[in-house]
Order: sequence, then C-alpha cells, then structure tokens
Amino acid sequence: MNRRDMLKVTGTAIAGATLLGAQAFANESTSEPKTKKKALIIGAHPDDPELCCGGTMIRLKQAGWDVVSVYMTKGEAGIKGKTHEEAVEIRTKEATNACNILGVRPIFMTQIDGNSEVNKERYTEMMNLIAAEKPDIVFTHWPLDSHADHRVCAILVYNAWRRLDYSFELYYAEGMNGTQTAYFHPTDYVDISTVANQKRKACNCHTSQDMEPLYQKWHDPIEKFRGIEFRCDRAEAFIHLRRDSSDLL
Repeated sequence: MNRRDMLKVTGTAIAGATLLGAQAFANESTSEPKTKKKALIIGAHPDDPELCCGGTMIRLKQAGWDVVSVYMTKGEAGIKGKTHEEAVEIRTKEATNACNILGVRPIFMTQIDGNSEVNKERYTEMMNLIAAEKPDIVFTHWPLDSHADHRVCAILVYNAWRRLDYSFELYYAEGMNGTQTAYFHPTDYVDISTVANQKRKACNCHTSQDMEPLYQKWHDPIEKFRGIEFRCDRAEAFIHLRRDSSDLL
C-alpha cells in the first residue's frame, strides 16, 4: 500500500502525515527487518482505546509496533448497582481480555471514573507514565467532548506532549461522534477493513457495558462513514496535532 492510498485528507487539511501514514505500516508488506516502535493509546475508561482506535492498534501490531492500551480510570462508576471495587474487578478483567484479542499490553492508571481531576499531581502522573514508556506516537481523546473524563484525559496528554518537548507524535481520535465527540474534522485515516471483525470482538469483551447495541448504534456507522471518506470499506479517523500548527489548543 503506497503513501497516497494510505492517507487521504479532506477539506483544507495538509496532506501526508508522517507517522500515521505509509511509514507506520510499511513493515506489513516487506521482509526487511522491523524496527520496533511504540504507540500508546490513552483512553479515559476501559473500552475507550478499543472503540476509538482498535483497528489502528491491530494494524500497528501487524506492522511490528509495540502497542500499549492505557486506561486513565478503571471504570469505577461504570456499572449500575455495583460498588467501585466490584466494578473495577469486572471492568479491568474485560479490558485485559480485549487487549489479549488485540495483542496489546494494558496499563491502568489511578484516576477515578466520574471524578477525574486536572491538577499538578495529575499532570505529573500522566507525564511520568508517557516519559517512562517513550512512545513514538500517542493517540487520545479529542478534547471537544461531552464527557468530562474524556476532556480531562485529552488535557493531561496534551500537557505531557508540551512538557516532554513534543517528543512524540500526537493524534486525537473520535468516540461516539454526534453525542460525545464534537467538531471533529479528520486529517488522517487508517483503513481497518481487514481487521474490523477483530476490533469488534475485542470491544464486545466489555459485556458489562451492553456493548453490541452501543456498537451498532454509534461505532459501526462511523466506521462505514469514515470508510466512504477514505474510499475503503471501513476506516478510523484522526486529527494530527503538529507542533508548528497554527491551531494549537
């Protein structure tokens, strides 16, 4: 797959992102030795990384990347009728099962679902985690989102990107576009047509969230829509934030 086919952009966006394009997936179709690179997908809750980036995570793994799924919370408030402790046990197990299907490594952070914070200590926690992992690329929530935890996650990652001297490429992903994610105009796409079923299987590990109806209503249509934009069957879409961009948040 060549650079033109891997990346198409809409509107007035600048074409040709570097890491998410052909270079990121180059090892999929070559017998040359692979250079191990690392991607972090940082979501607010168990299921967020899988839903937003599950197909891209699989594609990167296929290309020889080390891929890590980071959960800012453990889903403490995510199951009605369960205590935080009960929900944590259930939701971290679900996330671990999903990561096993995707072939990625999970990391669980220490924020509390529904009560996440932006303060000096939380800025430092996120920065230290990213600094320790030394990623080449990070995906996280788009900050214009109706869910407060998603906004917190986006802000903490953005701060780490700046404080770590822009040492990794930063991409924003969309969630439930139309009810959570807002004003999302992609710069980059990844064709997930061949791995969409594996992504969906991973997402359906989150049985406590009644995932399949949710997937059918929100995520299945956006995969198809982004596929139409990208001229493939299904795609995931992203916004690449560059250090020299005129629209830095």
